[in-house]
Amino acid sequence: MLKRGMFISLEGVEGCGKSTQAKSLAEYVAKLGYSVVLTHEPGGTPIAEQIREMLLEPRHTDMTNITELLLYLASRAQHVGQLIRPALAEGKVVICERFSDATFAYQGYARGLDLNPLEQVNRMATGGLEPDLTLLLDMEVEDGLSRKRGGGYTLDRLESESVDFHNKVREGYLTIARRWPQRVKVIDAEGSIEDVHLRIRECVDQRLRSKSIVNSR
Repeated sequence: MLKRGMFISLEGVEGCGKSTQAKSLAEYVAKLGYSVVLTHEPGGTPIAEQIREMLLEPRHTDMTNITELLLYLASRAQHVGQLIRPALAEGKVVICERFSDATFAYQGYARGLDLNPLEQVNRMATGGLEPDLTLLLDMEVEDGLSRKRGGGYTLDRLESESVDFHNKVREGYLTIARRWPQRVKVIDAEGSIEDVHLRIRECVDQRLRSKSIVNSR
């Protein structure tokens, strides 16, 4: 395990392959000998999963932007307190699909909520916790949405937003990456699943080598 846990988040627009890549990364890190927790937001704990259902329900078209924000933060507070911090304290590698950057990209840059108070309430929800490494899977919005819409399942409330909304999300993510280049690494999400996985592995290997490590083998 790590002497101190490592927290890795995966971010990106809809359809960029976060779930697939998070699972592949978890399997890879586990093979290296580390204890891994794979989780996601919104959700990750029983209470947070119930909040997730409310947030993503397609029928909730009248949800206000502030309600949406506070529900995401309530889910995150429970997720951090019940799962993420305890796992990190045990020296585990936590791999999470979406974390705080998603809130800034979706509710901040795309919804237009003021970033300053958003930062304050998010800090309250996380207790100041930030990922050690964030992998931003970047691709054209239209390509990602095409993947989603070609999957044959009902789109959730966020996935059903306009292309313009999702372009704002992407630009928000890229702005975050420019602001925090040491933490946020932009990964080209175009190409085969294996190609993207290898790009991710390169970033993760570098970050693991930079930490004080004791693996479980």
